Amino acid sequence: MERARTMSQDSSEQETKRVIRLDIPPRVFYVTGTAVAVGTVIGGVRGGRLAGMQFLAENVHRPPTTVQGWYFYRKTKNYKVMLGGLKGAGKDSLRLGLAVLGWVGTEEAANRFGYGNVKETGAGLVSAGAFSMIYRLPWKTTRRVLALGVVMGGVLDALEWGRREMGREL
Repeated sequence: MERARTMSQDSSEQETKRVIRLDIPPRVFYVTGTAVAVGTVIGGVRGGRLAGMQFLAENVHRPPTTVQGWYFYRKTKNYKVMLGGLKGAGKDSLRLGLAVLGWVGTEEAANRFGYGNVKETGAGLVSAGAFSMIYRLPWKTTRRVLALGVVMGGVLDALEWGRREMGREL
């Protein structure tokens, strides 16, 4: 009986040793979720507008002549606009969500490796470099994008520093 009890304690200790803990700050979920929501709205509007204009351009040469024809024309256009809006929402929310996840992930990595003072600048630089590589921008444009990333990150770092300094005075 005693041996069974110690064996169960040993196995529970081994199970707790095998547990992998991954602490993800809630900020990652909030910021990324907000970006996905904003991307969904923007993509839905842009995709719907694009689909509507495409439908009009494709059917401008054959307008309906009857009341029933106009009914089906508008009905079909509305369905195409909704489908285009959904496709655009999916694409833009995925793009914006991944971009923001990369930004926040870079910030958290910089924070964990001891570069917390310049985490936003690093995130801006990494994000700008990633965009330049993904879209294969020419060197002249890449320099501008990298400069913009450093400026944006620097501004965010300065705001964070100002917030910390204001907190000390209060």
